[in-house]
Amino acid sequence: MLDATTHRFDRLPDAPGVGYKPQHFSDILDQPGPVAWLEIHAENYMGDGGRPLAQLRHLAERFAISVHGVGLSIGGEGPLDNDHLARLKHLLGWLQPASFSEHLAWSTHGSHFLNDLLPLPYTNRTLARVCAHIDQVQDTVGHRMLLENPSTYLSFSETDVAEVDFLAEIARRTGCGLLLDVNNVFVSATNQQTDAKSYIDAFPLAHVGEIHLGGHDEDADETGAPLLIDSHGREVVDPVWALYEHTIARGGPKPTLIEWDNDVPDWPVLRAEAARAAPILQAALA
Repeated sequence: MLDATTHRFDRLPDAPGVGYKPQHFSDILDQPGPVAWLEIHAENYMGDGGRPLAQLRHLAERFAISVHGVGLSIGGEGPLDNDHLARLKHLLGWLQPASFSEHLAWSTHGSHFLNDLLPLPYTNRTLARVCAHIDQVQDTVGHRMLLENPSTYLSFSETDVAEVDFLAEIARRTGCGLLLDVNNVFVSATNQQTDAKSYIDAFPLAHVGEIHLGGHDEDADETGAPLLIDSHGREVVDPVWALYEHTIARGGPKPTLIEWDNDVPDWPVLRAEAARAAPILQAALA
């Protein structure tokens, strides 16, 4: 059994990774291609045994693992769920992943869990609450957390600080790192008619420990304006690849994940998508 004493990966490599799907288990071992690390969703591995954990232990002997949480509700109004936090601590304790991340979002209301990652107003009150929750998480699990920028579809009238400044202040106060989702930047900028490159140029790239790339769906709002939906159900579009290349040119190479969580393709398709990131990272390393 893999434990902290035998773990070989204390950081993610500056190389392509993919979100792990069980149907790809054998293919990943036999034909990984450029894929050097894997991401799992924490909530899928909080059980006590069975095939999922057995496969994860086997993969963790060969690949660096990133644990990405989707259920902590870091931005929620109420206290964090201590039972959920205990299960997360147990997972991180035996797995000792190379990276652990969560979302700048909320997904709970009272005792109800909402199957979505909802945005927050960027106010001093929200900032204090998010920082307190991150401090609690990091103190409990004993791991530094990366916080991911959200995809947004509207802005709050009470917001009084820019998102990049809000994230930078969270990192300063808590010591957490940041996860930069480039597709989320593109989706939010399109939906709110702002400039995605300017967002990247203002982003505190020195705090970034991981980058995400994913696909989105195109729609239109009631006025006919473009509306992008962060769906993770298709390939990364060319404008997002261009924004990613701009990001790497400014901030240097970073571990880069391809997120494809819905309508998951066969392994050769996902591997080829990850391969698109490899030359961009190699050029930056050179």
